[in-house]
Amino acid sequence: MNSLPIDPEEKVRRHVDAIFGAGVSDALPAAIQFEFSRRTGRIKNFSIGDRLVATLRTDGGLALTIFGAQHFLEKSRQFRENCVAPVQEAMPFVSEGRSLFCRHVQWCGSNVRAGSDVAVIDDGSRVIAVGVAMLASQLMKQYGQGVAVKIREGIKGRTE
Repeated sequence: MNSLPIDPEEKVRRHVDAIFGAGVSDALPAAIQFEFSRRTGRIKNFSIGDRLVATLRTDGGLALTIFGAQHFLEKSRQFRENCVAPVQEAMPFVSEGRSLFCRHVQWCGSNVRAGSDVAVIDDGSRVIAVGVAMLASQLMKQYGQGVAVKIREGIKGRTE
């Protein structure tokens, strides 16, 4: 197994800053646990305590968990630009894990791009779901139809 040429903590911090914006990695504590692939030696995911924060995807992105998104939202002001807020009527459906449509987007952060991981938040800045944006932030409110965010996990769909 090959060792990483860069410190795993530094790699994750740079990854988080590159994807979510400069300074968001400051929300990560010093004690981060990593899970490595036995076959390749690469980082599979990272956790805070025993709670999974994100999984590193093969395309270079990060697949956030609800816990990870909530942690970044509470600890970093810049992370809010990676969030989408639905209208009140759509919140029950989104929290169950159903897709968020363009006509139900109330607010969208400026750092949301097509294919990027986003957190869907309610009025009280609580994460209700995480997913992948299908459109950039400028287009979400502009289009009246189609999927804006494909939800990966909602808070009501969890088994915790």
